[in-house]
Amino acid sequence: MLISMKRIRQEPERLQSLIAKKGIIVDFTTIISRDAEHRRLLAEMEQLKAERNRVSGEVARLKKSGQDGTALIAEMRQVGGRITDLESQVRELEGLIHDELLTVPNPPAEDVPNGTSEDDNQEIKKWGPVPTFDFEPRPHWEIGEALGVLDFERGRKLAGARFTVFSGLGARMTRALINFMLDHNRRRGYVEIAPPYLVNRESLMGTGQLPKFGDDVFRVVPHDYYLIPTAEVPLTNLHRDEILNESDLPIRYTGYTASFRAEAGAAGRDTRGIIRQHQFDKVELVQFARPDESSAVLAAMLKDAEDLLEQLGLSYRTVLLCGGDMGFGHHKTYDIEVWMPSYGRYVEISSCSLMGDFQARRANIRYRPANSKKTEFVHTLNGSALAVGRTFAAILENFQQEDGTVMVPPVLQPYLDGCDVLK
Repeated sequence: MLISMKRIRQEPERLQSLIAKKGIIVDFTTIISRDAEHRRLLAEMEQLKAERNRVSGEVARLKKSGQDGTALIAEMRQVGGRITDLESQVRELEGLIHDELLTVPNPPAEDVPNGTSEDDNQEIKKWGPVPTFDFEPRPHWEIGEALGVLDFERGRKLAGARFTVFSGLGARMTRALINFMLDHNRRRGYVEIAPPYLVNRESLMGTGQLPKFGDDVFRVVPHDYYLIPTAEVPLTNLHRDEILNESDLPIRYTGYTASFRAEAGAAGRDTRGIIRQHQFDKVELVQFARPDESSAVLAAMLKDAEDLLEQLGLSYRTVLLCGGDMGFGHHKTYDIEVWMPSYGRYVEISSCSLMGDFQARRANIRYRPANSKKTEFVHTLNGSALAVGRTFAAILENFQQEDGTVMVPPVLQPYLDGCDVLK
């Protein structure tokens, strides 16, 4: 089940207007026409089934009384043949409608600002002073190579472009960041999950990566598995085809995974360093909430992610994404951007999104409200807390010293046996 067909029938113009905020023009004419034909055929089929049941009863009555029911039997066979034809047409239309619904983006929220690019996003918060240096600061890739914690050449040798080897204190810093983030999230009430890195097609369909973004995921053939582009995929699909208890909501999960992205549409972007890699580490937050609570849950999730950067002492800003900068399946999204001296600007380090019932409909995740026999779709939310490689890059750049060393944030030092400087 995908975007509500009832909603499309009732307010197509409004949905088209909302989706247009994403710079995507959707025409519901064909799908509404097919839906009308589908409902007409269903009605005819149900009517004929009722007629067949009536005739079957009449034939049984005639046989019981010793009368000839041949004509009615012939009529019933004709009705049965028509029902078979209708069932075939209904299945074909359902397939066409389903495939078309898969391509319909999630309509953004009413308060999502208009705009076409990141330049139109609305800054809602800025935290911490931007660091200043009395020397020429270096980019993280130069710092990392000089310290021996990042090895780009061996990453290319082992796999290719956009792969990096983390060595020595670099590997330990990565592990320290992951543990720090997971511990923080656990204290905030999230249940830690260690999911598979390979998922099936149904999982990617459920969260919306397929079929729209097939070129951006790595497929493992001939097994038809996919490397996860984010832990959002397995964590959200934990409850695919399940009915949750209302009393359990909101359900909070956190998990660390490596993430894999082909970055098919990102050629030439951020090619230096570890900002945009084919494989990267990330700690994810996923929540399942009641529809009437999901906006408040999003605000709390955003604060959970922001607090990590504040504990690390990294300057950041939070922006509300405009429609043109939002993802296909997102209903409302906030990006947290950390200050990167080498860029001279803020760079995305977390994206916290409310998906509404978009994923729940695709993955069939429902809950049963108290004192109700009917079920409803939950709202799903996800956010990075945080992208590990980008956090490491931000630490290298923001806490670099003139002598080439890098100060370790105090909150990470316990995870590094008290090490307070990378040198």
